[in-house]
Amino acid sequence: MSDASAGRNGVALTERQKISWLRLIRSDNVGPIAFRDLINHFGTADNALDALPELSRRGGTRQTYRVASVSEVERELEAARRHGAVFVGIGEAAYPSALRQIDGAPPLLAMKGDLSAAGRPSLGIVGSRNASVSGAKFAAMIALDAGRAGYVVTSGLARGIDTAAHRASLETGTIAALAGGLDRPYPPENVGLLEEITAGRGLAISEMPFGWEPRARDFPRRNRLIAGISLGVAIVEAAHRSGSLITARYAADFGRLVFAVPGSPLDPRCHGTNDLLKQGAIVTTGPDDVIEALAPLSQLELPLPGVREPDGQARAGVPVSASDRDRVAVSTALGPTPVEIDDIVRHAGLSPAQVYLLLLELDLAGRLDRHAGGLVSLATPE
Repeated sequence: MSDASAGRNGVALTERQKISWLRLIRSDNVGPIAFRDLINHFGTADNALDALPELSRRGGTRQTYRVASVSEVERELEAARRHGAVFVGIGEAAYPSALRQIDGAPPLLAMKGDLSAAGRPSLGIVGSRNASVSGAKFAAMIALDAGRAGYVVTSGLARGIDTAAHRASLETGTIAALAGGLDRPYPPENVGLLEEITAGRGLAISEMPFGWEPRARDFPRRNRLIAGISLGVAIVEAAHRSGSLITARYAADFGRLVFAVPGSPLDPRCHGTNDLLKQGAIVTTGPDDVIEALAPLSQLELPLPGVREPDGQARAGVPVSASDRDRVAVSTALGPTPVEIDDIVRHAGLSPAQVYLLLLELDLAGRLDRHAGGLVSLATPE
């Protein structure tokens, strides 16, 4: 959608639009990419909400499709108000500017604390939960110097390295990305730390609903937020198959800098970071390694893309149609192996607009998996 009139300050959602956006993202199988495609196709969230059940039916769902109700989202908005939080849309000024640039950025974020923190360049710092004393000290040293250099430090509120990074940047500004709702911080022992963050120059953010207890599958989404918000991510002590390495992979996918602190090959907590160095991560033996590499990026003026509804009258939906034969062609082109959407377009002999509509139908029916790099595959039955 065009953003020529948005300006550098973004466009604020009306209260009605915010309710509709929240209803849309809280409806069944509507993730950030489906949300964007729905707005782009139908013009407004209200139009998209009306179309959801039929789109899901065409995609092959065999159960009643759930559209989030007005009362449901009004309860969530009231919960946000009680907790001193607000919802910020992707086109609004307070939305983190670097996060806007990634494919599938959350259309709405729940935010609590100093909203200006989201507008400053960020460094992500993550690492082992069972950190060593030296690892926690080094993470705090990077966070402290980065904060003095003007960066907000973003991390995940976890034990160990995350905690050290947050504490060292309380005075200069830190962002805590949560895996659950803002009212369900994890781990419980960091509730006090979170209160310190939001009461000072820091910010707590989440894309999950209020009341949502974090599950194992939610933490990679949290890691994606950390990587998306940050210009670079520093990894301090990460074992093989750790969540910190997921953050590093996201950062690399988003074109962010990845810093890794070398460690002893005899310490399992350092195996992941040492592997990152073999793969080309920036060797980090002091805060200057990070600050000097980030300096050119922090001066960039980022554009203001993102999902946004037009002012005034809602525009009509794009006149794209597809037949049952077209649906068969797209479903046949898909399989369990992720493929590029352009390859589906060529294989099925359809227009890109038709393919995107048919993928949206499958997505809403829970029959599509989306992967990094814009790849898609048929969902595997659970």
